Amino acid sequence: MKPAPFAYKKAQSVDEAVVLLAENDARLLAGGQSLIATLNMRLSAPSLLIDINGLGGLDGIAVKGGAVEIGALTRHAQAERSDLIAQQAPLIARAMPHIGHPAIRNRGTLGGSIAFADPAAELPACLLALDGEIEATGPKGKRTIKAQDFFKGLFETALGQQEVLTAIRVPAAANDTRVGFSELARRHGDYAIVGLAASARAKGKGLSDVRLAYFGVGNTPVRAKKAEAALASGDIEAAVNVLDLAPHDDVQATGTVKKHLAGVLLRRVAKQLLEAR
Repeated sequence: MKPAPFAYKKAQSVDEAVVLLAENDARLLAGGQSLIATLNMRLSAPSLLIDINGLGGLDGIAVKGGAVEIGALTRHAQAERSDLIAQQAPLIARAMPHIGHPAIRNRGTLGGSIAFADPAAELPACLLALDGEIEATGPKGKRTIKAQDFFKGLFETALGQQEVLTAIRVPAAANDTRVGFSELARRHGDYAIVGLAASARAKGKGLSDVRLAYFGVGNTPVRAKKAEAALASGDIEAAVNVLDLAPHDDVQATGTVKKHLAGVLLRRVAKQLLEAR
């Protein structure tokens, strides 16, 4: 199938992209790894495609004020190879090899993945696990949205119709930072049946500030807060027993299977968090 007809405009600045979004039924083109597929299947039929590739200042990785700031146009492959990401945002570094395949990582962008908000994608869960934030630019300038407030529903975010996601920020890792990541997929590179991104801080023989963000189990990334509290004491089985998730059946697996796999992943990721002390 081919996409419905649309006009094309290459934006010369973020401000121009914002204006074009205000004046048209438009979609932004960054990496296009999700958008092109939805266009071809006619799940999306904008009148205008706004190409933001090449806009200056949207593809950098830097540490600013104790946070790692990643430009929206940063390619997955750039982040995967970045020493700064490996050292200062190790959870994102762990997730990168699981995102699609090399050809997808070469073109796909971090901002595009966050904005598309696929509930089975790795990066939205990582952002939630790290208590990160999103920078959006619109007609009234820039604003910051916390990850916990950003993901609203199935492919639905807090971005306004005239806003462009321009950067994401996560706290830079400290000496006591602990992270864990695991997912289960039918084939490496496929969307996960269930996945788990986690962060915590080492505290004696246990953990503090535990954040468990599951993906593939709901319409958005989902935190398992009862399990977080149980895991803080270092008791992995207690955390599994109180795992507060209610996955729905989908084409990948039944909700019952997903709940079981969530427990499997919790055991694996909890060991990563605890053994790294």
